[in-house]
Amino acid sequence: MTNKLFYPGKRLKLAIAGVVIEGMISGCNFVVLFKVLELIFGNTISFHDIGMATLYLGIVFALRLILYSISYTQSQIGGAVVSKDLRVALGDKLRRIPLGAFSKQRVGYYINAATSEVADFEQILTHKLADIIKYSVLMVVVSAYCAYLNIYIGIIMFMLLIILFPTIQLSIIQVQKYGTAKNLAREENVSAITEYLTGSQTLRSYGLAGEKNTALRKSMKYFSNISYRYERAIIPIGFAFMFFVYIGAAISIYIAVNATLSGNLSIPQMIVMVMLSLFSCKVEATLYISLVAYRNLLISKGKIAGIFKEEEEKEVVGNYAPKRFDISFRDVCFGYEKGQKVLDGMSFDIPENRITAIVGDSGSGKSTIFNLLTKYYEPEKGKITVGGEELSGANAEQVLSDISLVDQDVFLFNDTIRNNLLFAAPEASEEEVLDACRKANCSFIEQLPDGIDTVVGENGNKLSGGERQRISVARAILRKSNIVLLDEATSSLDIENELLVKKAVLNLLTLGKTVVMIAHTLPIIQCADRILVIKDGKVVESGNHEELIRENGKYASMWKASLQVK
Repeated sequence: MTNKLFYPGKRLKLAIAGVVIEGMISGCNFVVLFKVLELIFGNTISFHDIGMATLYLGIVFALRLILYSISYTQSQIGGAVVSKDLRVALGDKLRRIPLGAFSKQRVGYYINAATSEVADFEQILTHKLADIIKYSVLMVVVSAYCAYLNIYIGIIMFMLLIILFPTIQLSIIQVQKYGTAKNLAREENVSAITEYLTGSQTLRSYGLAGEKNTALRKSMKYFSNISYRYERAIIPIGFAFMFFVYIGAAISIYIAVNATLSGNLSIPQMIVMVMLSLFSCKVEATLYISLVAYRNLLISKGKIAGIFKEEEEKEVVGNYAPKRFDISFRDVCFGYEKGQKVLDGMSFDIPENRITAIVGDSGSGKSTIFNLLTKYYEPEKGKITVGGEELSGANAEQVLSDISLVDQDVFLFNDTIRNNLLFAAPEASEEEVLDACRKANCSFIEQLPDGIDTVVGENGNKLSGGERQRISVARAILRKSNIVLLDEATSSLDIENELLVKKAVLNLLTLGKTVVMIAHTLPIIQCADRILVIKDGKVVESGNHEELIRENGKYASMWKASLQVK
């Protein structure tokens, strides 16, 4: 099924056939020219003959123009259809790839594949494939015609055509070596640019923007260097080939002139042979460039095909439909890198319709618990259940349908506030949307130019951090999920915005859901029914605020430290 995505459709095949036929018709120009030359040198030409020759040339031109216009347009449309299908299929494939594959180092790989690599592959279908077929057929026909007029010139042209094959083989070796490296460099460059644009505000604050950003400059310099080495490796091979092609053309012209002087070729035939020899140089050059480009662009096809071969999330067929929403971890082990444990035999229970807080030092595994609970990652060992049903028996969509996540890094689409909210619940009514905004303390919406229909900009850049966070809470309220996960929802906010977001979160907590929160500021979790204290991938303390204070353990130390900071 995947291979069919790379095949040209019927429209594209017809377009390619049209381009090839247009190339063959272009050879008719030489036939008309030959007939005119015969009339000129035969001293029998008249205005009628000139008129007929002009008419024939006009017909040839009109046919070529019509064929080329239709074929070129259809090839562009056909290529765009293939690109569209490829990008849609890639999007669907990326949806099924485990989240662990989307590390920062691979962002450029996926972006590059879905944009530049697909565009490069489209070039194969819309330009290079047709050109290769057209010019190959044209060279065979021209060589055969020259052989008909003079066997020696025909042999030279066929030999030059044969020499093209080892030349292409040598070029392919260099393309494989440097073309692959060039594509990898482009991936890294895309990643570097993406990271630079994402972190431009931070970079500017430290004076590391523009030319001062050594990481981006290094990436661009490497891409420039590998591109230069690629051209340096290919150009000498192409130059050597074209040297022999032009030498062959010069010998062909010499043979044609001698054959005319010896009476074996007429003057019109000699002129046409000279023109065909020079014409073949242009065709051979175009054919060589197209073949090299075709092989280089096939690397892009390989990159795209490689993504389709990537391992997908395991297809789970089960009847996951929990009737209650308590959460349980039993002896769960997990690490992002092989041999490095983040969770080490972690076990705990989270009661239904209660507020549970998770606290611990940075890197202790708090966010990892959320990543496993939302099935972004799979545990290496152990069992995770919701309502007694194992998550291993459910796919990600099934699990996430019962979860709302309010993250510290809120993502908003470049769309209206209304549509950003409706992503959480497409069927929600106007009244439900406005009620969610009210409960999330989103009163700022009333002050915006277009109210709830205001476009928030790319990733919500027209809103403040607190405003984005409150929209995120409104989404969670609107989704009406049975489980709500709050991951550092009030981090990185100023005091005023933190208070507003806290009020929005408190409204969310009154909805009677199973709420699990991670917070770096301990006072916000005092109201939690249960607090889990995490250290070194394990739960070391468990209880409510008063119980943990009485234990005088790690939580008590953290609480005292937070009071000193205040």
